[in-house]
Amino acid sequence: MTRARAGRYNHPMLTIDHLHKRYGQKPAVRDLCLEVAAGELYAFLGPNGAGKTTTLKCVVGLLRPSEGRVVVDGHDVQAEPIAAKRVMSYVPDRPYLYEKLSGREFLAFAGRMYGVDRLTCARRADELLALFDASEWADELCENYSHGMRQKIVMSAALIHDPRVLVIDEPMVGLDPLSARTVKTVLRERVADGCAVLMSTHTLSVAEEVADRVGIIHRGRLIAEGTCEELRRQASARGRLEDIFLELTAGVEAGAAGAAAAAAE
Repeated sequence: MTRARAGRYNHPMLTIDHLHKRYGQKPAVRDLCLEVAAGELYAFLGPNGAGKTTTLKCVVGLLRPSEGRVVVDGHDVQAEPIAAKRVMSYVPDRPYLYEKLSGREFLAFAGRMYGVDRLTCARRADELLALFDASEWADELCENYSHGMRQKIVMSAALIHDPRVLVIDEPMVGLDPLSARTVKTVLRERVADGCAVLMSTHTLSVAEEVADRVGIIHRGRLIAEGTCEELRRQASARGRLEDIFLELTAGVEAGAAGAAAAAAE
């Protein structure tokens, strides 16, 4: 079933406006434009090195765009970083925790950083730890955690202040099937409550299952965007998202190879 493009909502919570990012002379992201509405989960797909993580780091203010801008809930991320970050959370592809804090202490730290009062923070921490089946390990030091446990704590920290925009990079890495299902359920619940989610993933089946819209980035450019059904109409493939993805990215590669050959003649 195809979901409504922006659920019950129609205003953009996240706008990426003609974003360029270069490392020296090498372009990583080229003239990228997209919007994610409140109440929408937008899945960001692309091969390794396509520019997904660079884009997400520009969105959350960890990288400064070479050109263009990112606007979150009406706030330019570069001009008004505190206001933009106050309503946003970021889950990186490699979860980082303070090794000498326990999981519960890390959640308390994250909550206080966002101005959540202590009682609310403690209640939310208990709820999130239970939700992700992490309560048993909550008082152990983070240095003893597996990758999957770290991912659960980072996800919990990202949700503790009830963000309006969630930016998440490869959320399923290191999670067992039950935890992965929990994350998918949580993401859809957040979207139903009006959160805007921008999710980068290599797991195409996850994108197909939970996303309202999908954007495919290749060589730093957005080459296709839409619901899974709309992407099927753009491609000759009529099956899984994986088949559509491979066809569209292969077409870009063929076009680039042809252009290079023509330039060399």
